[in-house]
Amino acid sequence: MNVYQEVLEAQRRIRPHIRETLLERSAHFSKLGAAEVYFKLENLQHTGSFKVRGALNKVLSLTDAQNACGVVTASSGNHGAAVAFALAKTGALGKVLVPRHASTAKVANIERLGAEVIFAGDDSAETELHARRYATENSFTYISPYNDAQVIGGQGTIAVELLRQLSPIDAVFVAIGGGGLISGIAGHFAETSPATRVYGVSPENSQVMIRSIAANEILDLPSEPTISDGTAGGVEPGAMTFELIRDHVDELVTVSEDEIRSAMREYMGSEHQMIEGAAGTAIAGYLQQRKALEGLNVVVIVCGANIALDVLKTVL
Repeated sequence: MNVYQEVLEAQRRIRPHIRETLLERSAHFSKLGAAEVYFKLENLQHTGSFKVRGALNKVLSLTDAQNACGVVTASSGNHGAAVAFALAKTGALGKVLVPRHASTAKVANIERLGAEVIFAGDDSAETELHARRYATENSFTYISPYNDAQVIGGQGTIAVELLRQLSPIDAVFVAIGGGGLISGIAGHFAETSPATRVYGVSPENSQVMIRSIAANEILDLPSEPTISDGTAGGVEPGAMTFELIRDHVDELVTVSEDEIRSAMREYMGSEHQMIEGAAGTAIAGYLQQRKALEGLNVVVIVCGANIALDVLKTVL
């Protein structure tokens, strides 16, 4: 896959429909880490998550015949909301399959955007299998949350914006689940800013991709409960994100649930914005690694804001 070309095509396709999100310097985190720390505010993107970039790019790339037949996707919440948003934009039909334990806030968000929600499977990997089967049996187009060239290209448009907003970028921290976001960003930086070090961060309770990279094969591993529900679950066999992460991501780190919750409190207390667990995971990764990055320009992708109020209460 030529990530650079996919990102450029995605940028042309989705630019009229998305927000170019702010890149904000944080005085608090810059002082805390003795670096210049910037937050890319994808929590302020449409639907409250970066996922709308990839979903829009995919839906806008479909033929009229594919749109007429309909689409189906699998999602723990944010990708489903993004697909629902894209369907509303284009008038196409679609369904969103979610795990049975999916965040109530994220499911409600999908339904508000007009898509039909179907509960299937106990984790993201199982739900993806159900969705692919549903697509095959009903002649729908399946839209993967991460294992798709157009989805990866759409997520990578964040890197295009970053390069307009800041130079140099010495390091960028990105949460990893299936790896669509980090694959797009790292793949684009590999061509346009190879000196930028890309850090991938997963919760200790769900580090399937990180452990798969270490084993040099995609592993079928269980995930423990994590507040970073947007990065939880397995990785599809043969996922194209595996090789992209292996080849283009410089550092892979894990953070504990306590580190994620602490990072979320630190961010919300200083920046006065609500964020979800996956965003806290990336912030926690920076805080863990900050000693090695003193004096540098560091970007953290604040990937989403969709957190259930009862979960937020436990964090606070």
